[in-house]
Amino acid sequence: MKKIPNSKIRNIAIISHGGAGKTSLAESMLYTAGAVSRLGRVDDGTSIFDYDQEEIKRKITINTSMAPCEWEGHKINIIDTPGYFDFVGEVKGALRVVDGTILVLCAASGVEVGTEIVYDYAEEQRLPKIIFINKMDRENANFFNVIDELKEKYGNKVVPIQIPIGAEANFKGLVDILKGKAYIFEGDKKYVEGDIPKDLLDKFKEYKEALTEAVAEGCDDLLMKYLEGEELTEEEIMQGLKDGVKEGKILPVLCGSAYKNIGIPQLLSFINFALPSPIDKGKVKARLKNEDIEINVDEKEKFTALVFKTMADPYVGKLTFFRVYSGTLKSDSVIYNATKKVTERVGQLFLMKGKNQEPVDFVQAGDIAAVAKLQETSTGDTLCDKEMDLIIAPIEFPRPVISFAVEPKSKNDEEKVGSGLARFLEEDPTFKVERNSETKQTIISGMGELHLEIIVNRLSKKFGVDVDLKNPKIPYKETIKGKAKVEGKHKKQSGGRGQYGHVWIEFEPLPRGEKFQFVDKIFGGAVPRNYIPAVEKGLIEAMEEGILAGYPVVDIKATLFDGSYHSVDSSEMAFKIAASLAFKKAMQQAQPVLLEPIVNAEIIVPEQFMGDIMGDMNSRRGRILGMEPLGGGLQKVKAQAPLAEMYRYSIDLRSMTQGRGSFTMEYSHYEEVPPHIQEQIVKEAQREKELASK
Repeated sequence: MKKIPNSKIRNIAIISHGGAGKTSLAESMLYTAGAVSRLGRVDDGTSIFDYDQEEIKRKITINTSMAPCEWEGHKINIIDTPGYFDFVGEVKGALRVVDGTILVLCAASGVEVGTEIVYDYAEEQRLPKIIFINKMDRENANFFNVIDELKEKYGNKVVPIQIPIGAEANFKGLVDILKGKAYIFEGDKKYVEGDIPKDLLDKFKEYKEALTEAVAEGCDDLLMKYLEGEELTEEEIMQGLKDGVKEGKILPVLCGSAYKNIGIPQLLSFINFALPSPIDKGKVKARLKNEDIEINVDEKEKFTALVFKTMADPYVGKLTFFRVYSGTLKSDSVIYNATKKVTERVGQLFLMKGKNQEPVDFVQAGDIAAVAKLQETSTGDTLCDKEMDLIIAPIEFPRPVISFAVEPKSKNDEEKVGSGLARFLEEDPTFKVERNSETKQTIISGMGELHLEIIVNRLSKKFGVDVDLKNPKIPYKETIKGKAKVEGKHKKQSGGRGQYGHVWIEFEPLPRGEKFQFVDKIFGGAVPRNYIPAVEKGLIEAMEEGILAGYPVVDIKATLFDGSYHSVDSSEMAFKIAASLAFKKAMQQAQPVLLEPIVNAEIIVPEQFMGDIMGDMNSRRGRILGMEPLGGGLQKVKAQAPLAEMYRYSIDLRSMTQGRGSFTMEYSHYEEVPPHIQEQIVKEAQREKELASK
């Protein structure tokens, strides 16, 4: 691919609700532009963008993938993103490095939940948007219904600039409102230009007037001219449209069929015209030595780039995708990772076309590329010249919302599971792994069941290990509510030197979160000083397993106030055992109870679902702490609930809110388990213990 000025580069992400036809549209754009010789099909498994085995099997996009094409002297870097909630991290990464978006809607389904969600993500990044109503050839396709839905949701900034000619099986072309011409598709990228069909003249006039009005409203001078009854020139309309799209004041709507390849040349041309180049998008904010600065998008400046994706390639190893914001990076050079404070050796640079890498000698400001085998670099890192040492704000990825315990079917595979999960951690910032020392489980967390299911499948295929996903054990704890003064005596005589340890200890509860306090009140040497640490150690070890269900014991105060010893038979071990015996007696006498972890949850939902959310939270033994209006019809609910009731909350929340709700949660504190639930937990623990002993 020849060098193209960065003023003629377009970095775009294709976004939508799942199933609207993003990947098919991306394929059609490549084919129309001549970047590929055949039109890839998702259903046939021949897509350039969906090449992962899981994607081919499920016929959905899981990973962000990209490919460049040239159209009318411009280079368009197309980034295809997933449409399903479980892979939102991929969408967030892509939107962080593009300059514009194509929001795809299905002509039959219209505005869906995912449409609203990805629109909001694009708004967060202040990205210009073109709307493309796809699948005009599909049964029940209705362009005008979708326009009405869009206007109801986003107002009069929704401006159609095309009108379809026909629909469903009779869809054959479109009317270009800007040019005042009709284009009839004749197959194999060929169109015949003609006059607007008579039955569409009224719609053409209506939409042309709406376009003129939207353009006028974006500029005071044009608005005065429009209100005074003067006609806007074609140049004024075109420039006003371009400015309106860039500023987010106009949402232009195009239409077509990716499957039949209708409307794609017009879309490519409109991308070049309406969406900004890296230079148009403006300077990039960064931080240099605690000072906010701005980076000029200029290839003559020092090199800076942001890593937005990392993936493992079976042939070249770890691949790092990055967007260059300034300067030029050459193959076989050295760069500085300002985030990790390390130097990295750059080998061959690549332009990615799906899974294929096309070697290039350099990458300039405004472009997107990849490099293999960077050792320390991961997603979100800033790469730059060492003397720059600046940080571009990293990508903000959502936190995982669902967790499972992962257990290898064969104990011999534990090491393989660990190394496999570590590899996936490098690739996916929304995937987390932790080892819970209390429950002795490996916990994996992600954005949904499908997300984690796919990771488990990859673990099997890439690393040859099969695992089970189970609900994580809740890390309950035990404590006491009452006081007890108890004796612990360990006396053993079996020939030769015996064992003797004897203590009196008072146990009482501590405030929640205080863990353990040991007080030495021995006077007169009843227990020699050198054995007192052994008493404390014996208690700490005994607290690892409570008497109710075998969970760790917390929040107790133990006061050693008396005891006795034998000058020959006493030892540290004897006093440790004596302390352990005292502990077990005290736990039985001092009203033992179970404690459960409580989490703070912040739930963001549309107002119409508030009743359902609050009722559901009450059913989970939760407490509503407060509510806060966020604007745009959204409410933030702050609540506390037991962790045991929240493990599958993400699934239920999606169901209750039709996919519009989101939440985060974090550990808060421990509270006493209600008696009837404690009884169930204790019975279950006893049953598991009996099964394990068989």
